[in-house]
Amino acid sequence: MKKKQASQLFYRYFEEWIDLYKVGSVRSVTLDKYLMSLRWVRRLAPTLKLSDLNKRNYQEMLNGYAMHHEKQTTLDFHHQVKSAILDALDEGIITTNPTRKVVIKGKAPVRTRNKFLNEYDVKKLIQQLKLENHLNWDWFLLLIIKTGLRFSEALALTPEDFDFNKQLLRVNKTWDYKSCHGGFQKTKNESSIRKVRIDWQLAMQFSQMIQELPQDQPIFVNEKRIFNSTVNNRLKKLCENAKIPPISIHGLRHTHASLLLFGNVSIASVAQRLGHSSMTTTQETYLHIIKELEAQDSEKIMQQMTKIS
Repeated sequence: MKKKQASQLFYRYFEEWIDLYKVGSVRSVTLDKYLMSLRWVRRLAPTLKLSDLNKRNYQEMLNGYAMHHEKQTTLDFHHQVKSAILDALDEGIITTNPTRKVVIKGKAPVRTRNKFLNEYDVKKLIQQLKLENHLNWDWFLLLIIKTGLRFSEALALTPEDFDFNKQLLRVNKTWDYKSCHGGFQKTKNESSIRKVRIDWQLAMQFSQMIQELPQDQPIFVNEKRIFNSTVNNRLKKLCENAKIPPISIHGLRHTHASLLLFGNVSIASVAQRLGHSSMTTTQETYLHIIKELEAQDSEKIMQQMTKIS
């Protein structure tokens, strides 16, 4: 049986592996990424058998992928394909690990929007928000600035997710905005299920606006299809009006995290608030900020030591 499996085309094995381990266990958006990786494996190595997989031809496949993608995207592709290969190794279908010590390449990254705003620019942005007496996209943007929720998490919020007495938001689902049908779906991972504290002012404002709304229906979704670009275009216009660097909605999530880190909130607390699966994710994402804070800490340490000399 294992000999027969080893003789099958590698992309066929990868396809079966996705069907066995990923279909039904990951969100549709994540499954789509695996299926996209499958299409690239088939394109780059259509005749490669699992038994012929080695370090050289695996590196060649990665290099072929890297010609069309940036380094981070190539790394994500590698992680997905590698997972299937390591399972084949565990099952004894192959005897060596061809993914060991591979080199990740990629196209030069295109110029992107700023990842986060500083506190001064955040205040200028908030001044531009048209916060009317009913919910609109500006209220949505303010909510993300103050909570760091993911776009799909904020879309899925219903009145029953707010606990105004304890000033808490319950995050336990997302909204499938990429589908034409919409609807609730699971969070990104188990760690994404969390309770997020909100300030009293935000709690008071939202309590007034959602008290008459259906308890189990999303407060920001008035139609099944919501486009990320609609809200991003609104945010872009607000940034232009505020004369600050343009930023994306996801950039507001980064902004929230950066403000907390610069405010000396612990990495553990920031990771929990953002719904990261581990502190490692937080550290890797905000490494530049952490290094800057460490440099400031070094100065504080020297100043403290000077006092006792």
